[in-house]
Amino acid sequence: MYHLPDFLPCLYALVACMAFCILYNIRGADMLIASVDGAFGWLVFVLLTPVVSSDVVRYFFSAVAISVYAEIAARIRKHPVTGYLLLAYIPLVPGAGIYNMMEFCISGQQDAFAATGLHTLGIAGALAVGVLMVSSGVRMYNIIVARRALRKKR
Repeated sequence: MYHLPDFLPCLYALVACMAFCILYNIRGADMLIASVDGAFGWLVFVLLTPVVSSDVVRYFFSAVAISVYAEIAARIRKHPVTGYLLLAYIPLVPGAGIYNMMEFCISGQQDAFAATGLHTLGIAGALAVGVLMVSSGVRMYNIIVARRALRKKR
């Protein structure tokens, strides 16, 4: 029987993003937009849990969703995308994996260190590739639109 996923991590991500907005002095609507973006990333991650078994793939799709949301919000608000992305990615950063990797390294557990390190690198790579794909797609779209506008002027 299928059970509903636990949506509490989405709420935690929202609160964490709001706390970082206060830390980075981001106020008003931008605070809400960036925080909802972080919660949206976790929502995608949670909803994909029953469908996709690999958490690295779920991180990738969460990164794509966050990046698309940030690009749209930045265009609507006429703000840089980077501000929205930085805050939205904070809940997805594999901090526990990095910590555990260093703990295994210091304690001399080389096998656990290597396994945790590769898994953490996979998550970080999935996040980076997700941002890169969306950012490159938006840039290519902007170039195509600009070239069409230039052709119409001629």
